[in-house]
Amino acid sequence: VAGALRGGAGAVRYVGPGADAVIARFPEALVHPGPPSKAGRVQAWVLGPGLGDGRWAEEAAADVLAADVPVLVDADGLRLLEPDTVRTRTAATVLTPHAGEAAALLGVAREEVEAGRLAAVRELAARYRATVLLKGSTTLVAEARDTPVRVNPTGTGWLATAGSGDVLSGLTGSLLAAGLAPRDAASVGAYLHGLAARHGSDGGPLSAQDVADAVPAAWRDVRAG
Repeated sequence: VAGALRGGAGAVRYVGPGADAVIARFPEALVHPGPPSKAGRVQAWVLGPGLGDGRWAEEAAADVLAADVPVLVDADGLRLLEPDTVRTRTAATVLTPHAGEAAALLGVAREEVEAGRLAAVRELAARYRATVLLKGSTTLVAEARDTPVRVNPTGTGWLATAGSGDVLSGLTGSLLAAGLAPRDAASVGAYLHGLAARHGSDGGPLSAQDVADAVPAAWRDVRAG
């Protein structure tokens, strides 16, 4: 939610069991207990962070993936994916796994993904017919069709902290809602996210909230450039 609120969306909706905590921390957010299809009009969904497991999670995931709007899938949502479900969607899908999640999606060892990140991101994009952002020391963005893989130059090792990827998901989801093409939304999201980490860390460790709080400074840098 923090990432989405700083990504340029006019309004951010949260659907899920954590609505009370979200509204307490971000009173400007719109919250709803679910299902997602009953929550109101949206231009894009982010599925996964805080989703958990069980029947509610499965039903929410199916509901979101059936929507005719772009969907970004991260974290818990990646465990619920079926390739055929993603391939047959009429709207864009963006997947944002780290190496361990990518390995699970591909059915290989994490070490294999780490040793061949370029091959892994291309294979995921082709298998799911989706845009894939593979997080890591070097973040890569690939599309299913034959286009060059993009490499993000702004990352920092300090981003390897719990919740940082959720901020990236929210930020990128907001860019999808604003109308950016999936490949561009993923690329811009990764760029701003890495730049925000540089601002927030000041050369030292940082938290996910530090990254979110520094996104406006990253926007200012980009606009000034």
